[in-house]
Amino acid sequence: MKQEDLQKLLRSMSLKEKVDQMLQLNGSFYQEDVNTVLTGPAAHLGLEKEDVRQAGSILGTPGAEALKKIQKEYMEKQPHHIPLLFMLDVIHGMRTIFPMPLAQGASFDPEMSGKCAAAAAKEAAVSGIHVTFAPMVDLVRDARWGRVMESTGEDPYLNSRMAEAMVRGFQGDDMRAPGKVCACIKHFAGYGAPTAGRDYNTVELSAHTFREFYLKAYQAESMQVQGWSCHPSIRLTEFPQA
Repeated sequence: MKQEDLQKLLRSMSLKEKVDQMLQLNGSFYQEDVNTVLTGPAAHLGLEKEDVRQAGSILGTPGAEALKKIQKEYMEKQPHHIPLLFMLDVIHGMRTIFPMPLAQGASFDPEMSGKCAAAAAKEAAVSGIHVTFAPMVDLVRDARWGRVMESTGEDPYLNSRMAEAMVRGFQGDDMRAPGKVCACIKHFAGYGAPTAGRDYNTVELSAHTFREFYLKAYQAESMQVQGWSCHPSIRLTEFPQA
């Protein structure tokens, strides 16, 4: 779709339709009767049938046949015929499981990690998945944090190289090619430094520490997505100030 067509589509959508496109739901909303789901445990979300019919993506529901059925039924009701995105946490393997990211970081072998990501992408793609919530590029220096294993370590340079390799493995040079999925970097920068290692706790970082250590891997990943190579001499001072 061309840029002008996208803009025309966007102008034709109501505010509610735009907001619903940012809504992500579990596949159970589409595999069960909507009335049952909305009056069950998810009732407190305050969702309406219309929200479900216009949500933009589904989380955590793999399986090509199931997703094809969901997509077909969804497209029959979606007013603008915008297809659902199917997203999943494919962090260190899909069906074939590889060492967790922390262990991959300990290998100091980005090329091998990229091959693992490519294999996971192939299995995820044939399962109907479009986007994976990986790689996690949080810098981790407090072993008390419960998500340490999702990171490739405590060194910004190593994290940058591993992030580049994983994104390249997931996406390749052409995301339209068979067996590729889109990489979705996580989490919000600085999330890997919670006070006392408590998940979702506050984070206190100086601007220098944040930019010089925690943002390095995010920079490397974003440049890889654009098809660039991140040279270690590039410093975050070259980024526009927030």
